[in-house]
Amino acid sequence: MRCWVGEWLGNDMKKTKLIAICAAGVTLALVVLFGLREIERFRSGVPLASTADSNPGLPTIRFVSNPQPAPTLNLTDLDGNPVSSADWRGRVVLLNFWATWCGPCRAEIPDLIRLQEQYADQFLVVGLSTDVDPPNKVKAFADEMNINYPVVMAPPEIEARFGGVFGLPTSFLLDTEGRIVQKHIGLLDPALYELEIRALLNMPVQANVERFDDTGQVMLANAKNATEYPGVDLSKLNEEQRVAARRKINETECSCGCGLTVAQCLVHDTSCATSKQIASSVVKELLGGAAASLAPESANP
Repeated sequence: MRCWVGEWLGNDMKKTKLIAICAAGVTLALVVLFGLREIERFRSGVPLASTADSNPGLPTIRFVSNPQPAPTLNLTDLDGNPVSSADWRGRVVLLNFWATWCGPCRAEIPDLIRLQEQYADQFLVVGLSTDVDPPNKVKAFADEMNINYPVVMAPPEIEARFGGVFGLPTSFLLDTEGRIVQKHIGLLDPALYELEIRALLNMPVQANVERFDDTGQVMLANAKNATEYPGVDLSKLNEEQRVAARRKINETECSCGCGLTVAQCLVHDTSCATSKQIASSVVKELLGGAAASLAPESANP
């Protein structure tokens, strides 16, 4: 479930572009996936690997099978210390885009603190603040929350290097080789994060691990690799027409105002009617062209 919160965020253009996640829907999803008991066990410090008896059905975690190296980052945290991606090799890293005004972001901070404490030597959270407030205000908030991981200011150009950040919180998960293997948008169960961390560290996990090809779900640039698109029927096209359709869908900019190509918008926002309409028009145009080429020529007088 997704909530649009333009009015709540005010007139700030930085904030109005972001999508808030409905707390009620997320909470329900967490309960269904892991159950309230597992969340409480996590927060009380019980390792997930010891909870197999309380989870008759194992959850599934998924990682990209064709991961890309994360963009190189050389930043300075709120305390003036250097934060460089060159120093992360060998550790699992969670790059967490957030803001002080974002309710779900604030709600997940205690769990991120807990994860940082529990896996301190092998795991690192990096908070990438998208706030427009000055750094000293963000630092005051971080100090108040007792954040135990580095927090840096993330201007729009940093977001752009990850293909854009369209909702908060957004977290990119890096494996020990610095490659992006998953992306999460919204408030998630901390137990899911812990399963992912343990799996990437080759620790025992009570979960099924699957791999998938990234066709834009993690890095929007990979939408060009998609062969199918949500809500778009390519089944009536022959292979040549499908290639032409994919090329046009990948090259055409969506007119919904997202700033993405139609392919990227289809993958990123499955509820966008504009991108679906444009893609469907491409399909109809190709089918119409095929029909026209098969129509009998008019008889000469």
